[in-house]
Amino acid sequence: MTPNGGIPESVQETERLFKAYSNVRQPWAEMVQQDRQFRFGQQWSEEDLEKLAARGQAPVVVNRIHPAVEAAKAMLTANRPSFRVSPREDSDNETAQAINGLLQYVWQYNDGDEMMRQVIDDYYVGGMGAAYVYVDPNKDMGKGEVCLESIDPLTVYIDPASRNRFGDDAENIIISRLITKEQLKSIYPLMAGKIESADSNNQTDMPVTQMGDGTAAFPEDQHTLSDITEAQFVREYIRFKKIVKPYYRVFDKITGTEDLLSNESFKEYIKKPAWVIDGQVYMSPETAEQAYMQAQQQAQMIAQQQTMQAQQQLQQQADMTGQVQQAEAPVPMEVQVQQITYKDLVDADQIDVVKILNTVIKQWVIVGTTVLYEGILEIEHYPVVFFMNIYNRTPFPISDVRMVRSLQEEINKTRSLIIAHATTSTTSKVVLQTGSIDIEDFEDRWASPSAVLEADLSAGELQVIHPSPLPNELYQKETTAKADIDHQLGLYEFMMGNSGSAPQTYRATISIDEFGQRRIKSKLMDIECGLKRLGELEIAIMQRLYTTEKIVRVIQPNNSMSEYMINKRMYDDYSRVTSTLNNIGIGRYDVIVVTGSTLPTNRFAQLEFYMEAYKAGIIDRQEVLKKTEVFDQEGVMQRMDEIASLQGQLQQAEEKIKSLSGDLQTAQRETMHARQDMELTRFKGDIQGSTQAVEHATQLHKERLNDQLNMTKEKIGLAEKEAKINAKQKTKPTPPKKK
Repeated sequence: MTPNGGIPESVQETERLFKAYSNVRQPWAEMVQQDRQFRFGQQWSEEDLEKLAARGQAPVVVNRIHPAVEAAKAMLTANRPSFRVSPREDSDNETAQAINGLLQYVWQYNDGDEMMRQVIDDYYVGGMGAAYVYVDPNKDMGKGEVCLESIDPLTVYIDPASRNRFGDDAENIIISRLITKEQLKSIYPLMAGKIESADSNNQTDMPVTQMGDGTAAFPEDQHTLSDITEAQFVREYIRFKKIVKPYYRVFDKITGTEDLLSNESFKEYIKKPAWVIDGQVYMSPETAEQAYMQAQQQAQMIAQQQTMQAQQQLQQQADMTGQVQQAEAPVPMEVQVQQITYKDLVDADQIDVVKILNTVIKQWVIVGTTVLYEGILEIEHYPVVFFMNIYNRTPFPISDVRMVRSLQEEINKTRSLIIAHATTSTTSKVVLQTGSIDIEDFEDRWASPSAVLEADLSAGELQVIHPSPLPNELYQKETTAKADIDHQLGLYEFMMGNSGSAPQTYRATISIDEFGQRRIKSKLMDIECGLKRLGELEIAIMQRLYTTEKIVRVIQPNNSMSEYMINKRMYDDYSRVTSTLNNIGIGRYDVIVVTGSTLPTNRFAQLEFYMEAYKAGIIDRQEVLKKTEVFDQEGVMQRMDEIASLQGQLQQAEEKIKSLSGDLQTAQRETMHARQDMELTRFKGDIQGSTQAVEHATQLHKERLNDQLNMTKEKIGLAEKEAKINAKQKTKPTPPKKK
């Protein structure tokens, strides 16, 4: 507190800086405001309107800037930006993937696409877009969430001495706006009492221009809002300042881990206990307890071995002397346990400690003359990311609207002149002698298309004057100015769907569309640099906010859902924490934005490219399906997998049927062959039986013939014998008969 009315010194310093920064940037703020009004159609100054009214001309506005800005926004935000996170050291790549999922989750949670549309709108119209990264502690059931918000560049006050595109070298950055007390209470519900007692303030520092008819309402028209509503406005200041804060970089040689600790955290760090068990240092109580139990078990085992050896020696002595002795059980060695602190390890040079000075951001939230909040943001960059268009190494860049403003004024003046000429051409100019006729009666009759006019022309003849026709170059001049505006904003008629400038062939159309995006890619590089810084800030804040278990789900462009889990505690059988899965608070990570990921792509050319890659076998059909407009891609893939599975089963069944059919045919052939063999064997058996019968009969017949032959031969032999006997008897003399 200071003697000056009890106003805190931080509030006085903030108000002083706010006034100083506001005075320096006032010309730029007026220029931005003029460009905004110009973009929304207020393109004639009050002086020009008076001149046109005196000439009888209409203040025609052919607004070419607004559709051009909208087309540029549509191109630069056609797709969601793709982030890629990689660890700087030998960290777990899965943790990097989890952080990448968190970036996508934060983008979807805060509707990042709409936020970027407003940022790019300010980028084109005002010369600078601004995105704010902060933590809302009330979201996610009081756990807090990382939030993104696009803020009006005219509410941001950057140190005029800054020469960095992102304001890294700025001493202070202030966000100031007029806001109602009720709005502030909804943002800071715990500070409702301080907000209610804050001083009201309806004075705006926003510039007021002399453009247009004043029909459009802008945020700086705070006096209009205060007249309409009864709400009380207060001025809110959110001030950021870079300060140097001491930190301690510690490297644990025992576990090989490294960490960066603040002064307060380091004091708690060196008080942490450690244990020395048998000369070995253990950092956690769990590992120390396990080591102690193992040491005790090992001591008991050694004691048992010594007992067994002593008994064996006594048994050998008993065998030699015959005297039996009982061995005494040795006392187990006592496990040496000593409890120390991390400070002892630091003194023993087992933990390296280096004191460093690190840059952090200090934040003040002030309402009127009341400080609502004051704290330290553990980040090295300002949480406000600037997207500067035509950067001139100052915090006051130039917009594309400012560059094409003269062309738009030329279009308006040309069109107003053409309309005035057309109006003049419909009526003729008549020159008469003064007092020769009654003018009113002549005008009434002249307006009638079939009137017959009578006049006394003795005093002078009537002369009818017709306006000269406008040259064709005047009409071409307007067309050229429109093309110049599109060229300045990085657009072409063909890229906005003008078929008149399209080539004749399909591939030529695709090539020109790709080449036409080269101009817009220059703008895209500015956007991608800001998105990269935005991702780095999100990671730094997430590492300090998301310290508990958290599951996030991200909807992918193909309507599939990815799930990521961070800081999951792993427990052992004794319900003790052994490790943490995907601990995002450890390590440092780099983030890049995939080049051109937000630009539109030619769907037909991309699908054709992927189809060729699929036919070549480089990618699978799932990757091809992702590049189509099919809504239910996951369902299609599931059905395709089911069809492929059924086809595989059908193919296996067909192969099995073929195999069984072959086996059946083989079995049938074998059965037929067996039957034939059986029939042949039976036939052979029958023939063999018949042959044997015939042979037997033949043999029997032969034997009977032989028997008959033998009998015949015997008969013949007997006959011959008898014949011989008879012959002999005939030749032999008959002896005399005895008397």
